Amino acid sequence: MVAVETASSPHPHSNPKAPVITHVIFDMDGLLLDTESIYTVATQQICDRFDKTYTFDMKRQVMGKRGEEATQLVIELTGIDMTSDEYVATFDSMIPDMFRKARAMPGAERLVRHLHAHNIPIAVCTGSNQANLGLKTTQHRHMFDLFHHVVTCSDDPQVTFSKPHPQPFLVTLSRFDNADSIDASTVLAFEDSPNGVLSAKNAGMKTVMVPDPRLEQQYRTDADLVLESLEQFRPELWGLPPF
Repeated sequence: MVAVETASSPHPHSNPKAPVITHVIFDMDGLLLDTESIYTVATQQICDRFDKTYTFDMKRQVMGKRGEEATQLVIELTGIDMTSDEYVATFDSMIPDMFRKARAMPGAERLVRHLHAHNIPIAVCTGSNQANLGLKTTQHRHMFDLFHHVVTCSDDPQVTFSKPHPQPFLVTLSRFDNADSIDASTVLAFEDSPNGVLSAKNAGMKTVMVPDPRLEQQYRTDADLVLESLEQFRPELWGLPPF
């Protein structure tokens, strides 16, 4: 059963034999940066043209997908009368200014800086593409410069499957130094989406989920730990240096 930590509850890992984590991989949208809300607003504005509603349940199914697959899924789920190319052109004309204003999620920069300062190898595995990565990180270059590497699954030539397939996380793992010697079970993945959690679990990694508060309990059960915010994460209980 998944462990859930809230601000008022004790940490669920009381076993002194805590897992020893050597590497950490982060999702980006909705986990490090508050960009999922931007996707929601832009998608709903497109749907408004067809008198359609982009529900949170639809969003749950789309989160974590690569660009082309996400676009097609939005069109199918909402029933809007657009081709993929038309949707992408419309969407891309709307979001640059919004992405440039993206804020960091609570606790994100503190955790990233802490791990980097203690020489824990860290990387990003995002369903985004390089162009949108540049826009989204406009105000956060200092934080993203700390990552060993960033894999943008929508346009990375080695990533051909979307989350929940393990490939995105396995490709990200493969780009750490001495990757052949890394045991996937010593890698901790931070995710906000069910698809992302399953991708990391399917790759053999440990997972911490920081979901949208609207996400139903049934979609939170695959993670090793569920938090309300990255601010609640306690590194020492995963064999990492404490704050």
